[in-house]
Amino acid sequence: MVEVPEPHSGWTFVTNHARVLAAIADNPNVRIRDIAAHCRLTERAVQRIISDLEQDGYLSHTRDGRSNTYRVEPDKVLRHPAEAGLTVAALLSLLVQDETDRTWTPGSPSSRLAGTGGAR
Repeated sequence: MVEVPEPHSGWTFVTNHARVLAAIADNPNVRIRDIAAHCRLTERAVQRIISDLEQDGYLSHTRDGRSNTYRVEPDKVLRHPAEAGLTVAALLSLLVQDETDRTWTPGSPSSRLAGTGGAR
């Protein structure tokens, strides 16, 4: 049985919806249990988020036996007026990383922080 994540207090830069979407974009065959563990959410919260994303057309899935394969809609425009014109693909380019980028260290050439010269 997977442990329920400890609650987080305070604010964060990335919403849970964005975290779940990025986890799915990183692995379209990912299990809800694994998304929950990765995003530090409950499985029920992940199910609600996936439902929200599907209802608004950001995500769809096909069922294969007991498994789901998800499809992210990269050209769908983000909801908030402040992000008018930005697509899911633009958001995911910031959140989904290659394995080599996950070993980022300060000052490394793959750094994506503004002003470091490593932006892609």
